[in-house]
Amino acid sequence: MGVESVLHPSLIVSVGHVEPVPRRVRGIVDGHVVFDTRRALYVWEWAGYPQYCVPRDDLVEASLIDDDRTEHLGAGPARRHSLRVRDAVREGAAWVWHDGAPEAVRGTVRFRWSALDAWLEEDEPVYVHPRSPYARVDALRSSSRVRVEIDGVVLADAPHCVKLFETGLPTRYYLDRAHINWPLLRRTDHVTQCPYKGTTSGYWSFDGGTGPHEDILWAYDFPTVQASRIAGLAAFYNEYVDLYVDGTLLPRPTGTPGVPARAGGRRG
Repeated sequence: MGVESVLHPSLIVSVGHVEPVPRRVRGIVDGHVVFDTRRALYVWEWAGYPQYCVPRDDLVEASLIDDDRTEHLGAGPARRHSLRVRDAVREGAAWVWHDGAPEAVRGTVRFRWSALDAWLEEDEPVYVHPRSPYARVDALRSSSRVRVEIDGVVLADAPHCVKLFETGLPTRYYLDRAHINWPLLRRTDHVTQCPYKGTTSGYWSFDGGTGPHEDILWAYDFPTVQASRIAGLAAFYNEYVDLYVDGTLLPRPTGTPGVPARAGGRRG
């Protein structure tokens, strides 16, 4: 059978790539509809995931104020705008793609994700960024035994797991809570969101002999439907623990997208 593979598929989309979005997309601010479109485009400003581009004609209860400033985003130049929704103004909330950007998106609006209160695809919320049409997230039950250690201290020893395979990221090993050594762990108030899995319900740290190891374990009690198999389970960052699968110590991943190069990374 061999040892556990630590290889995973790479991201395949080039910066500047544009594709149509086949879904209705809406943005909300203070309960008001900023835009409502069935004509959105994906544009990749970096390889990891796309952003939405919205036709300016599909703004509903909002208007744009030109900030008289051109900035270079990953896919090309864009004119920065503030967003007015009724009497409220959100500064620097949007960009309108300019000459030099991919031709298909010129004149469309790219909103700063955090400038809006909520994003919807059809009637479902989207978190953090649009889901890439070229990414998969598969959660598969596995009989692989998983042991997790830091500085020789065993934090978990599970006879089985759920392996979560996400395009561009190392495999994550979700464990039943009964097999985690909770008295050694300290709960924190850290929360992260993922467009594929939802919002975390908890993070935990470990105070070891060499110092604290912050936010190394997380859980999704109420994940998205697509990731329902990880509900109630918890996973450690491969990057910051010694992780044994079927008795073999896996090398720690390096340079994982979205995970800072220090203990307590932020990508769940």
